[in-house]
Amino acid sequence: MKQPIDPIANYEATRRAVGYVPRARADQATYDALGFMSGLEVHQQLLTGQKLFCRCPAGIYQGPDDYDAEIIRHMRPTLSELGEYDGTALMEFKTRKQIVYRIKSRTACTYEVDDTPPFPLNRQALDIAIEIALLSRLKIVGEVHITRKQYLDGSIPTGFQRTAIIGVEGEIPLKRGPVRLIQLSLEEDSCREVSDIGHVRTYRTDRLGMPLIETVTYPDMKNPDEVREACDYIRFLNRSTGKVRTGIGAGRQDVNVSCRGGTRVEIKGVSHTAWIPELTHNECFRQWALLEIRRELLARVPDPAAWKPSSVRVRVLTWGLRSPALRALRERGQIMVAVNLPGFAGALSHFTQPGQCFADELAGRLKVIACLERPNMDHSEAAVPAISAGDWARIKQELTPSDGDAQLVFWGPEEDIKTALETVEERCRMAFAGVPNETRQPLADGTTVFERVLPGADRMYPDTDSKPIPLEDAHIERIRPSVPTEVSARYQQMKTWGVPENCYAYIFTRNLFPVIERVVSELGFGPVFVGTVFGQTLKHIEGHHQTTPDFTYNKVYGLFKYVKEQGLAPEIIRAMLPVLYQHPKMDFESILTSINFKRVAEDEILSKVPFLKEKIRSTRVSTDPSIEPHWIMGQLRTSALGNIGLTGLSKTIEHG
Repeated sequence: MKQPIDPIANYEATRRAVGYVPRARADQATYDALGFMSGLEVHQQLLTGQKLFCRCPAGIYQGPDDYDAEIIRHMRPTLSELGEYDGTALMEFKTRKQIVYRIKSRTACTYEVDDTPPFPLNRQALDIAIEIALLSRLKIVGEVHITRKQYLDGSIPTGFQRTAIIGVEGEIPLKRGPVRLIQLSLEEDSCREVSDIGHVRTYRTDRLGMPLIETVTYPDMKNPDEVREACDYIRFLNRSTGKVRTGIGAGRQDVNVSCRGGTRVEIKGVSHTAWIPELTHNECFRQWALLEIRRELLARVPDPAAWKPSSVRVRVLTWGLRSPALRALRERGQIMVAVNLPGFAGALSHFTQPGQCFADELAGRLKVIACLERPNMDHSEAAVPAISAGDWARIKQELTPSDGDAQLVFWGPEEDIKTALETVEERCRMAFAGVPNETRQPLADGTTVFERVLPGADRMYPDTDSKPIPLEDAHIERIRPSVPTEVSARYQQMKTWGVPENCYAYIFTRNLFPVIERVVSELGFGPVFVGTVFGQTLKHIEGHHQTTPDFTYNKVYGLFKYVKEQGLAPEIIRAMLPVLYQHPKMDFESILTSINFKRVAEDEILSKVPFLKEKIRSTRVSTDPSIEPHWIMGQLRTSALGNIGLTGLSKTIEHG
């Protein structure tokens, strides 16, 4: 009999075998060796007054308990035009989910709940999508065809999302070179999930049907930082129009990742671009680890097609099992099943991601497909097992394993046991093939968990309720003049101006470049000063203070204009800005009063310099002559702020 697997030692050994390195230590050679490839699907809500296929208002959100009615649905898959079922739809059907929609009459109508056909496409949304497609250097289609994309997770009550391609084959410029774009589509947004527990999934319908664009890239990114750079560029590009929504949930991205020998895996709904590098790094290594597991399994199991697990129901009392966890399951009326996995010794504790092993791949699918809430299983290679060694020995006795086998137990309600057994066997069989196509959910620590089977082309089919919309050249040309300058051109302008690069992300994220450009060109302020007021001062204020809906960035333009008209020194803007941000309805004179500003003539301020020099020299506070100008500046700063340029004052003190 072989010695039992030491799970911690095996995890570390397999992590080294995979060659995993933290992202901070990885370089391009690391990703070239892995064959890293990644593409993006970037979603952005459009700033329209109404939804895409009905006349309900867009952009009005409800709280989790703010609803007028609930509708319950059960989703069923339908055949594609080729007479085939989509794999994702079949998986969702297997979960036997009950979908609950919380409806607010103000934000939803009979179209949202699939009781009436769609209204004509929102033309405002279409024109915004065309504008962004032109900005993305995409070729605009001659005719818009609305199709249906099947979704059986319940996020859309109809069971499908209406979507239409607007532009194809474009590109965006990055530091390394251009990234090709496959297409830009206009589609309706889905519901917001409230909860997903057991067989009940609950949604809010306020977001449902809002116009959304999806920009899809080719898998041209060769390292994780490039993926984030491309995603940021697309988001900045969308925001540069001023016609998209911003804020939490308005922009989301799906990231597709693969390694050499792996397959496309989609990380779904990444809400923060800062997460992208860690997520893509770990996903590439996860696939590399799954390929290593495949290699080891094929070396042990000569005929994978004949591989078959065995299982038995665990009899807690009959077998004399004493682990508290087992007795608690029995008291809850749950069933426990033990499974023997031939040839899988060492596989369950094999490294896949930081802090995760192959057993987590099984537990994740049990949660999603069989609806067994985690913790839902234990296994013979667990670092901290829930079952005692003695009870494990008794369970293995019933399974009669061979050397080289691994064992697991899972538990749940009687009605879910059959699905759970099928799920365990299916995922283990996939291990012999390598990396399964799937969609995964991102976690804040840079790892992912299983979400669903990756959808295929079978889920797309024409929408028979909507007729094609011709796009005439004259209409496109009427839109073209409204297309803003490209983000790359704005980036180069900021560099030419000398604005510090640590300001760029904040400025582009909030689409502040047009305001900055107006302040510089119309009011004559120095671009470095203006850029740092927005990209550093305002950023700091937003991070430390609350504002109201009355605050807009155009109010900052008004502040610059007021300071210029009043002949005040520009530095006063930094002192006034926190008050304006917190109290945007306050007039500028009142803001000056609130910060205790008093108008003092420049000559009066400069006349104090000789006196202060004499004073510090007579007191001999320090023998260091560099102290003198700083001390004098400190004495005059309060009266000087807004009345005289501080840089000029400093030079006068130093050389006067």
